[in-house]
Amino acid sequence: MSDPPRVLGVTESLCPVCLSRIPAERVAEDDNVFLHKRCDEHGEFKAVIWRGVESFVEWGGGCRIPARPPICGSMAERGCPFDCGLCPDHQQHTCCVVLDVTERCNLACPVCFASAGHSAKADPTTDDIVGWCRKLIELGGPFNLHLSGGEPTTRRDLPEIIRRVRSLGFTYIQLNTNGIRLARNADYAQELRDAGLTCVFLQFDGVSDDVFQTIRGKALLEDKLKAIANCGRHELGVVLVPTLVPGVNTSQIGAILRTAIHLAPAVRAVHFQPVSYFGRYPAGRTDADRITFPEVISLIEQQTEGVFKTSEFYPASGENPYCSFHGKFWLDADKRITPAPRAQTSCCGPVVEQSDAGLVQLGAPAAKPGELVRRAQRFVAQHWSYPSAPAQTRNPSAGGIDLSSFDEFLTDKKISFCVSGMAFQDAWNIDLERLRECFLHVLSPDQKLVPLCAYNLTGACGQTLYRSSTAATSVAGGAV
Repeated sequence: MSDPPRVLGVTESLCPVCLSRIPAERVAEDDNVFLHKRCDEHGEFKAVIWRGVESFVEWGGGCRIPARPPICGSMAERGCPFDCGLCPDHQQHTCCVVLDVTERCNLACPVCFASAGHSAKADPTTDDIVGWCRKLIELGGPFNLHLSGGEPTTRRDLPEIIRRVRSLGFTYIQLNTNGIRLARNADYAQELRDAGLTCVFLQFDGVSDDVFQTIRGKALLEDKLKAIANCGRHELGVVLVPTLVPGVNTSQIGAILRTAIHLAPAVRAVHFQPVSYFGRYPAGRTDADRITFPEVISLIEQQTEGVFKTSEFYPASGENPYCSFHGKFWLDADKRITPAPRAQTSCCGPVVEQSDAGLVQLGAPAAKPGELVRRAQRFVAQHWSYPSAPAQTRNPSAGGIDLSSFDEFLTDKKISFCVSGMAFQDAWNIDLERLRECFLHVLSPDQKLVPLCAYNLTGACGQTLYRSSTAATSVAGGAV
């Protein structure tokens, strides 16, 4: 006999039809957790948010202390999520900012959170983008930057953008890309690295072309592998980013991880993103079309035959625990994986972090406003960039790295390898409590910071709150 449903918590959400704010409950039914909500005009809605009630309660059991933005770009008037700027009701500092530098794209992926490639809108100028970054400094930056779109590499001036933004003091700059240009221009990675790029966030959905054909509309595996090789040759770190779609590529989670390990140290991490239903997506959007964190982590263990274990993953500490998971590992010269000691993050004690150099006390309580976000920024900058060799492996006469010495360095030193995931929210499963603790933000056209999930939110008829709805309406409107 099934257990009766029980309410685990109350929150607020949005009606997926009209995007009005409505009350919601997190409800345990059998061994699943659902978000229940009701709109007076459009009726009741239910979406699965977690599979495994016991793990849901344990996962969110840590302490969290609000860290309201030190500088707000808007006032709290209409309530979340309609006052983003950020408003004073937001409960986390900014860690990373996404800058959409183009709406153009050289693909037309069936799955695209930005619904990119359908706009004739002109690209912002380089001066525009530099002006945005100056605004970010006014809002409390520099932050970690993600250059996104569209496909940023369609811009000929991308290296100049990176160079000028770097000169403003932004030390971590990441490129969100499909990798096509990096694959087909062998020296492009060097050009971007010389300009100041830190990391390539590479769309990488699987290890066979049928997966890419389904999710991206084109056979791309060869391009992906060439892009990684070119980045590795020019010492530009790569993070593989699979969008996980049930029934399409979830059987390849282990193969993706094995490929990443094989391609290390060029590949620094794998960052899984369960599919969310905003922007452009195929018809569907039932609970069977969703995969939740416990399932992803369980499949990681199963498909790697225990190389990565469920117990080695935990919530990231800088945002709402249900937004992401993380595991840090060591990789030796024989490509053997061992788990790294977990960082200690007491709410009232010192923060101790495990780095490549050993345990480091950061010297500030985790409770200090914004410290967990600053820690996340440092972690990403250290572990997603290409691993640096000590000074003695550098060849001054060549002006760079002596690769033979670097190989020797790796034989007796482990390097870090990270596995993580982020679950974006859509109009059916959005929890405004989670949204208020978001630290991944987009700079909107009116130069305000908006949580990424709110910015990309797409209603049942294609309407949006912040992103232009022109493309979304024409594509997503008939997909629900």
